Amino acid sequence: MFNLDLIELPTLIRHDGESRYYETPTGEKYPSVTTVLDKTSDKTALHAWRKRVGEEEANRVSTRATRRGTAVHTLCEKFVLNESIDLSEEMPFNVIMFKQLERFLSKNVNNIRGSESSLFSHKLKIAGSCDLIANYNNHAAIIDFKTSTKPKKHEWIENYFLQCAMYSYMFWEMTQLYHPTIVIAIALEEDSGPQIFVDNVNNWIDKARDRCSRYHAMI
Repeated sequence: MFNLDLIELPTLIRHDGESRYYETPTGEKYPSVTTVLDKTSDKTALHAWRKRVGEEEANRVSTRATRRGTAVHTLCEKFVLNESIDLSEEMPFNVIMFKQLERFLSKNVNNIRGSESSLFSHKLKIAGSCDLIANYNNHAAIIDFKTSTKPKKHEWIENYFLQCAMYSYMFWEMTQLYHPTIVIAIALEEDSGPQIFVDNVNNWIDKARDRCSRYHAMI
């Protein structure tokens, strides 16, 4: 069982479409973190992959990955909030991936301050939903769950670190509680995971601000 020290945060209204955005309690409409990162990323490799495998296969793979990620995230959210979980109707790969993250969370994480927490920043003019705000090995951390068919390298996941840096900044702006540790936990289909990447917000926040500025200059 996890110790729950949940921080009360305002509810945001999420709008999905070509781009996702959130509406704050006072009416501001801010783009999601994932939208900002997507629109300011170099997609050369992605376009090359889609051309190589074809649009139909690329869409099939992307849809499968999205569904897999959503299912595993939902299981992790229930787990950290001490809710009951029924794995009997879950897809086998989803169970494999969740079990990896379950072991990681049980061993390393406690003092849950937020799960799927809605966050926003008036300064950065962004918003989003953070997977987990908690202690990682007694360090205040922003923790993000990912799923992947194959292992990742540190240099491939810049956007993951930037995403967490933005969450950390938003949470600090809203609560004055600073969580400087970034933890990326990647569950793998081959059950050799999870991969755990740990970093510090200070290494990424300047680049995160720059990506936000670039996005708002584009629209």
